[in-house]
Amino acid sequence: MAAAAVVGRKQRKFAVMGYRSVGKSSLTIQFVDKQFVDNYNPTIEYTHHKSFLYRGEEYNLTIVDTAGQDKYSIFPNQLAVNVHGFILVYSVTSRMSFEVVRSIYDKLLDSVGRLAVPLLLVGNKMDLHKERVVTKEEGRALAAQWRAAFIETSAREYMSACDLFSLALFEVEKMYGDPRPSSCSIS
Repeated sequence: MAAAAVVGRKQRKFAVMGYRSVGKSSLTIQFVDKQFVDNYNPTIEYTHHKSFLYRGEEYNLTIVDTAGQDKYSIFPNQLAVNVHGFILVYSVTSRMSFEVVRSIYDKLLDSVGRLAVPLLLVGNKMDLHKERVVTKEEGRALAAQWRAAFIETSAREYMSACDLFSLALFEVEKMYGDPRPSSCSIS
């Protein structure tokens, strides 16, 4: 893409964080490449780029797909700088991932040095109904406690991943720009 074509587009950067094997990479790849990755290969860290139409305006999104974290992981300091929004993912099939996301949240706020950041809490793997151990109500309650947006997703579905990133962009624009909600537009 030519540099001239990018002029005037808003740049937004997101960090996708959570416990290992919750579907961070699957959600990101589904959104960026429109494909579901079924096999699990641990991510070290990978940065994705996507042009995205939101409320009739083109955005250049940078999505940092982070390595899986646990309660004892150190918060990656590079994510405290120049990141517009944070997406914290847990699996509805893993109580441990739900507990770890709480720890990540605490470390995030300590690291960025602010009481509020654009934040989206994501309960992934909602398609695995029989294996669910974290209720939707628990996810909503935690998001409300943090004053964060909340969504449940399935990385198997493109629109689910698209809705996730649309909502994340909405949260960023609410703090930094245009607060009007929008639905997903494919670009």
